[in-house]
Amino acid sequence: MSDLRGLSIRQLRALSATARLGSITAAAKALHVTPPAISIQLKLLSKQAGGEVLERSAGGFEPTALGAEILEAANEMDGLLDRLSDRINALHAGAVGLLRLGVVSTGKYFAPRIVAGFQRAHPGIVVKLVIGNRGEILAGLRQRNFDLCIMGRPPEDVPLVREELGDHPHVLIAPPDHQLAGRRDIAHAELQQETFLAREEGSGTRMLMSRFLDRVGGERPVQLVDMGTNETIKQAVMAGLGIAIISAHTCAAELAEGKLVALDARGTPIVRQWYIIHRADHELSVAAQHFQSFAAAHKNTHFPEGFGGMNRSE
Repeated sequence: MSDLRGLSIRQLRALSATARLGSITAAAKALHVTPPAISIQLKLLSKQAGGEVLERSAGGFEPTALGAEILEAANEMDGLLDRLSDRINALHAGAVGLLRLGVVSTGKYFAPRIVAGFQRAHPGIVVKLVIGNRGEILAGLRQRNFDLCIMGRPPEDVPLVREELGDHPHVLIAPPDHQLAGRRDIAHAELQQETFLAREEGSGTRMLMSRFLDRVGGERPVQLVDMGTNETIKQAVMAGLGIAIISAHTCAAELAEGKLVALDARGTPIVRQWYIIHRADHELSVAAQHFQSFAAAHKNTHFPEGFGGMNRSE
């Protein structure tokens, strides 16, 4: 009975070279080993196969029926190994691979555009795009679930490498028929009677709005209503339930269509930065390095139009 579980590539190489060249000496020369080394590999192979794999003929060594079967399998394995080598080289070159990208929810308005452009340039790299709220993306970053993350306010408690990706403007939105629509340089005092609609506690947009409202309210508390998503906030503002500080990227379409207006209040727009980050203690794959380079080379070209040239506030 044959037992080929211990079969080695060296044995197959020895068989293939000897059958092709007709002699052990020629096979040894081709494989850069000694003739005794070839003989040992052939004996081990015959023992594992349960019979002779070569036989002598007038022209030299030829494969037996058993040896011919093994040679056919060896040729198939050579093809598999060649393809494996190609894939490994492609991995090292960054031509193929898997990239795990975490993006905070506001980034869903532009991140798919970055990913689509990247995959057109690097079709062999699969990007696993995960979009979640700030807490979810931070948890994934801490647990090393992501190779790269895109967010507006990187955490301070994780060692990071960060690179600016582009401006992230926030605007004060209102319905088109709001009493302050069209006014210039609206004073904070004029906003104190307004109802502000806000994202959940812990979101980057909520933190930004809270700092803005601290200046608006002064000693007086400002009426604040929590809402779970940017989409809910936009719909509520359009319905006249209040006004909101929100990422300009989330409402670019509604502003362009006239469904919402950006109020010209003092201190707005508030322009922050988008960052692409990764853990400082995490070695980036070549695929991740390619994505980072692609994103950096296309800074400020992925975002919704209409918000260029904004002055940085605060």
